[in-house]
Amino acid sequence: MITAADWIERLGLEEHVEGGYYRRTFQADHREPIVTAAGERHTLTSIHYLLTRWSPVGHWHRNRSDILHYHHHGDPITYHLLFPDGGYRTAVLGQEPREGQLLVLAVPGGVWKAAHLTTGDHALISEAVSPGFDYADMTLARAGYLLERFPERAELIHRYRAPDRATGPTGSAPPERPGA
Repeated sequence: MITAADWIERLGLEEHVEGGYYRRTFQADHREPIVTAAGERHTLTSIHYLLTRWSPVGHWHRNRSDILHYHHHGDPITYHLLFPDGGYRTAVLGQEPREGQLLVLAVPGGVWKAAHLTTGDHALISEAVSPGFDYADMTLARAGYLLERFPERAELIHRYRAPDRATGPTGSAPPERPGA
């Protein structure tokens, strides 16, 4: 059985600032860039993204661009979405449609999202981003900012907030991972 460590090695994945691991797999260099309010962007980019049992959370963040998430392998991922109008939605990305899991999840630009490995060793997905991803278009949430806008979601905001870089979310040292 292929493991999270196997995917990291085989796909050459690196740690992602929001949690998990990633590698860019495509950017539309063959097309003219799109001019956005934030500058020129590729028309489309794509990544592989992996959550693991030792890095199971994609912390609260928002992107300006629309993103399609495609589940490829492993266990389900639960997404928490906070919409600009105050709405909240969850979705589970996975391989079991009879259990309500989705193979593809569309997240519009401007929506705050957090994701977590629902169970198991890992989940491998891909993301297609249009206009193409640029770190200047991504915001990692600060808990205080989200709490002001979504006070009724305080428990979720705290649970999936980005940890202090020196420690894990509870103030303890982060768990070790293979190859560290």
